[in-house]
Amino acid sequence: MLAILQYPFMQRAIIAGIVLACLLAWLGVFVIMRKMSFFADGIAHSSLAGVAAGVLAGIHPLTTALIFSVVFSLAIYSLERKTTLSSDAIIGILFTSGMALGVVLISFKRGYQPDLVSFLFGNILAIRPADLAVITGLSAAIIAFLARNHKGITLMALDMDTAYIAGIKVGVLQLVFYIILAVSVVLGIKILGIVLVSALLIIPASTAKLMSKSFKGLIVQSIVFSEIIVILGIALSYALDSPTGPMIVLVGTGVFLGVFALKQLASISKG
Repeated sequence: MLAILQYPFMQRAIIAGIVLACLLAWLGVFVIMRKMSFFADGIAHSSLAGVAAGVLAGIHPLTTALIFSVVFSLAIYSLERKTTLSSDAIIGILFTSGMALGVVLISFKRGYQPDLVSFLFGNILAIRPADLAVITGLSAAIIAFLARNHKGITLMALDMDTAYIAGIKVGVLQLVFYIILAVSVVLGIKILGIVLVSALLIIPASTAKLMSKSFKGLIVQSIVFSEIIVILGIALSYALDSPTGPMIVLVGTGVFLGVFALKQLASISKG
């Protein structure tokens, strides 16, 4: 592992991985508690339109993807309140529309587009200094927001009515949460790609849920598992010369299955 630190691109990859592992694991706890996995997946896929628009216009794709993700999250929030449609139906409509728009925009750009490929499937080794600055800056701001509003977001995740009675501005907080979740998902695309990014939200939090006995423990253990999964995934990817994003997901799945098996064995031994 120490040998790979001599390369600047690996240094950027590891820094971005560590920062995003913390951010997505923390958000992932609220995602699984509120059953918002489809929301995260929908935002990731619909952001293809933003990536394609950036490539077509000659603008940094990460910037346009962030803009499109915020617009889609605002659209979901608005439609949830102004229609009788379920959240799944709304997300499904915007999910497919965003993907369709992305494919149409891509068709206008001729030739091989490495940026598009890296956003689709992830390429942590292609993170540039500008990408790292955006990822670390926005991640730090979102983590600070989560820390400052931890109580309100926790109450909102556990019981919306209780949060409202406690005097929390549920509507505003939920809107902000939708936006920061959308932004965080797009930041993670650079590592895992549009197809796989939701895995880093779901797998560490789900693994921690198998073990934790308190909500605080759930958050801490989710972050610890996420950091282990990302760092080990990067190291194995380098050692085996394999794609980083899929390797991180496979490591995460292996960790989840390992923890589940240990829990089952512990239950059998107690029984």
